[in-house]
Amino acid sequence: MRSSLARALVTTTAIVGIAAGSLAGASASFAAPQQAARPAVSSRHVSPLAVNNLGLDTARARNWQSCLNAWGFNAGTVDGQLGTNSWMAAQRMLNSWGYNAGTEDGIVGPNTIGALQRFLNRVGYNAGADDGIAGPQTRAAFWNYNATGC
Repeated sequence: MRSSLARALVTTTAIVGIAAGSLAGASASFAAPQQAARPAVSSRHVSPLAVNNLGLDTARARNWQSCLNAWGFNAGTVDGQLGTNSWMAAQRMLNSWGYNAGTEDGIVGPNTIGALQRFLNRVGYNAGADDGIAGPQTRAAFWNYNATGC
C-alpha cells in the first residue's frame, strides 16, 4: 500500500508541477508586453521603382527614350528600361512643353502621370481623364504613342 501511495503522491506531484510550470509559462507570456508591429520602411523613405516602363515593352520604351534624346532632354542610354534618368528627362520635356509634371525627380507619381495624360491627349492619343492615375486607358495610349519613334 505504501508503494501505491508513494506512486500516487509522485504522480500527483508531477502533474501539479507540470501544470504549475505550464501556468507559469503562460502567465509569463501574457505578462510580457507585445511589441507593436512597425513597417519595415517609413513611407517618406520609400524610393521609386528602379524601372517603371508603364506598360511598355523594351522596344517601345527604347522608342520613348530615343524621342526624349532626339528632343534634347537626355534620357541617357537607350536600353528599354525607363528608370530615373528616363523619367527625369520625360519630366523635363513635359514641364518644358507646358504640361506641368512638377518636380523633376524621376519618380512616376500623379503629377508626372497627369502631365503625360495631358500630353498624350493633346497629340491625339486618348489617355482618358487627366487624373494622374496610370490606368488601362493611359497605358494603352502610351503604348500606342510609342509604337514607332518620334
